[in-house]
Amino acid sequence: MIWLPAMILGAIWGARTALKRGGRRLDAAQYGAVYALGLGLLGVLVSIIIDRMMH
Repeated sequence: MIWLPAMILGAIWGARTALKRGGRRLDAAQYGAVYALGLGLLGVLVSIIIDRMMH
C-alpha cells in the first residue's frame, strides 16, 4: 500500500513545482497528475519488491 501515499505526495509535489515555475491552475493540475502517476508507479514497484523479499 505504498502507492497511495506516493501518489498523494506526487500530486502535491507536481502542483507545487508548476506553481513555482509560474504556471496557472491547469498547469498545476497537469503536473500534479503526471507526478502522481509517476510516483504511484514507483510505489507499486517498491511494494512488489518488498512483497517478493518477504516470501
